[in-house]
Amino acid sequence: MKTKGFIALLFFLAAPAAFSQATVPQRIVSLDLCTDWMLTLHVERERVAALSPMQRISKSYHPAPWMRDKASWPTHDVSLESVALYKPDLILTGQYAAIGLREQLRRLGFRVEVLPLATTPEEVRDYERQFLVAAGLPPERASDVPPARIPGKKRLLLLGANAIGAGRDTFEDAILTRSGWRNYLTESGRLIQLDLERIARDPPDAVLWATPSGAALANAFAEHPLWRALTPPPTRLKTDYWRWQCPGPWSWELIQELNQLAQKSEEHEANVP
Repeated sequence: MKTKGFIALLFFLAAPAAFSQATVPQRIVSLDLCTDWMLTLHVERERVAALSPMQRISKSYHPAPWMRDKASWPTHDVSLESVALYKPDLILTGQYAAIGLREQLRRLGFRVEVLPLATTPEEVRDYERQFLVAAGLPPERASDVPPARIPGKKRLLLLGANAIGAGRDTFEDAILTRSGWRNYLTESGRLIQLDLERIARDPPDAVLWATPSGAALANAFAEHPLWRALTPPPTRLKTDYWRWQCPGPWSWELIQELNQLAQKSEEHEANVP
C-alpha cells in the first residue's frame, strides 16, 4: 500500500508539468553541474526551482562567480522523490548525467530536456541556443564564438590530476589552439598518460595546471622536483579552474585569458637576451 500511495503521489505531482499549456517554464530543475551554471546564468532566480547537489557535495566543484552564495540556492538530492516534490515544469540535464532518473521522470510525465555535451566551440553556441529555447528565452541571446587565432610556436601542456594531459581532438585542445597556443601533446584523447622522462627530453614551452590546487595524492606528479625545474615561472601558468569543468559561454573568457598568456610568453622570450 505504501508503494502504491507513493506512486500515486508522484503522478499527482507530475500532473502540472504534463498538462500545463504554459510555453515559458516557471519551475525549472537542473540535474547536472553544467546545466546548473547555464540555468543560473540565463534564467531569473524565481524560476529556478532547484539545482543539482554538485555545488555542495565536493570541494572539487565551485559555484560560478555570478552564483555568489552557493548555499542559498535550493538543491535536490538526485532522488525521484526529491525532484518531483519541486513540481518542475522543465527538467534540464546533460547528455551523460542522471540517465536512470531522467527516464523515470519522463515516464511520470515530466518534461525533460537533455543537452548534448559540447566538444567544439561551435557546439557550445548550439548548446547555449538549445538551452535558451528550452527555457523559453530568445535564442538570439546566445553568445558569439570568438574568432580563431593562428596558433603560434609556443607549445602548451594542459596538465590534469594523476599525470593526465589533454590531447588533440578534444574540447580542451580546441580552446588552446583557438587562443593562440599549440598543444604540446600530439596524441588524440582527453586522458593521455604523461611520462616525466619524455617531458624532460622535450619540455613544453609552458604548462597550465588545470585542476584544483591542494596536497592530494593526485597532484603529486606536478610537484615532482624535476618537473618544477623544467617549468619554472613564468612558464607555469594559471587560470580559473572552474571554467575547465564545463563547456559554456564562459569558455570565451578562458580563450581570451589564454591568448593574453600566449602573448606574454612570446614577449618574454623576445626580451630574453
